[in-house]
Amino acid sequence: MSITKPGERKLQILQTLAAMLENPKGEKITTAALAAKIDVSEATLYRHFASKAQMFEGLIEFIETTIFGLINQISQQHKDGLQQAHNITLMLLSFAERNPGMTKVLIGDALVNEDERLQQRMNQLMDRIELAYKQALRQAGVQGQVPESEVAMRANLLTTFVLGRWQRYAKTGFKASPTELVTAQITLLL
Repeated sequence: MSITKPGERKLQILQTLAAMLENPKGEKITTAALAAKIDVSEATLYRHFASKAQMFEGLIEFIETTIFGLINQISQQHKDGLQQAHNITLMLLSFAERNPGMTKVLIGDALVNEDERLQQRMNQLMDRIELAYKQALRQAGVQGQVPESEVAMRANLLTTFVLGRWQRYAKTGFKASPTELVTAQITLLL
């Protein structure tokens, strides 16, 4: 029996859950299947997480922390509002490409038949992404690059574009790269 350090088993559970979500067939993930994949009992899972919903919350927290940490970095590194919007879009699509299992969480597919508060949380995440775009585009407006009257519309368009690319990536079994031709497409959108 191997001894794991505190927090290691919890991380292993989340990593395995994310890896299981990468299955293009999208079978329902049960705690029994997750426990078998890690070679532990279901009771071990429940020592670290009170429910499967809490496991998904752990994935969502990872997504939020990563995405918004990177958005903050982009905002600090680039004063040009259009460049911020461009880089946020590239980052969001690259994140999905590097984390296919997380993409299923982002688009809500992994949350079907789970606690509805999880989907509400993902909806809030999308609202925060749109808000980040608005902030970047307001900066672009101050710089004379975007009419103020178009900030909300463009932010919504970029958010919808990213969500559509994530959807296509997941629905094609992770074959249609979300970053393919994206630089030209973002330039066209902005």
